[in-house]
Amino acid sequence: MNILPLTLLGFGFLMGIKHALDADHIAALSTILSRNKSIKDSSILGMFWGFGHTVALLVMGFLILLLKITVPEKIALSFELIVGTMLVLLGINLLVQIYKENIHIHKHIHKHMHGKEKHSHFHTHKHTKQHNHFHKSLYIGLLHGLAGSAALSLLVLTTINSIWLGLLYILIFGIGSIIGMMLISSIISIPFALISKRLENAKTMLRASSALISIIIGISVIYSTLIGGLL
Repeated sequence: MNILPLTLLGFGFLMGIKHALDADHIAALSTILSRNKSIKDSSILGMFWGFGHTVALLVMGFLILLLKITVPEKIALSFELIVGTMLVLLGINLLVQIYKENIHIHKHIHKHMHGKEKHSHFHTHKHTKQHNHFHKSLYIGLLHGLAGSAALSLLVLTTINSIWLGLLYILIFGIGSIIGMMLISSIISIPFALISKRLENAKTMLRASSALISIIIGISVIYSTLIGGLL
């Protein structure tokens, strides 16, 4: 029995789990997870990210193994730039959503008296309907599968002569990333799920923090990519 293929596949699985913990992945998904109140739905969002990520890697890996091609550095850097831009846009979009859902005081409608003290009611303009952004998570996973440290896994394919073993490695890597992202998505969603409605300000601060972190990481990715060779 050849131990090398089993060792390689085990390595791929562990690398997949580790890959799911990359800062840009967590930042991107956290902007979506912050809108979720269900740990189960958040876990499914992570699964969709991992699925999209794996599909992109399988396609790229198949082309590399079958056609013996390599991804040009400029294209790889372009994907990184797109990912960085996406992180910034996701963060900005979340800040806009927070602003739209912000608490407004309508004194001219809800002002009334409690004894000698004027009192105004607060309310939000939040949509009550809960949306699950599974398709959005899938697209983010697809994009991440074409960029970032996932490209390192493709380097391993250059040492694999068998197409099927190479594709199996990517699949195992993808399963690891799916499991890793499902776990981290569930963990990230816990604070948002546990905070009660009476602590909406705390939840808003958490969401705003997720947005700002996504923007900062996105700018960092863009800067490092431009410095790395696009300019």
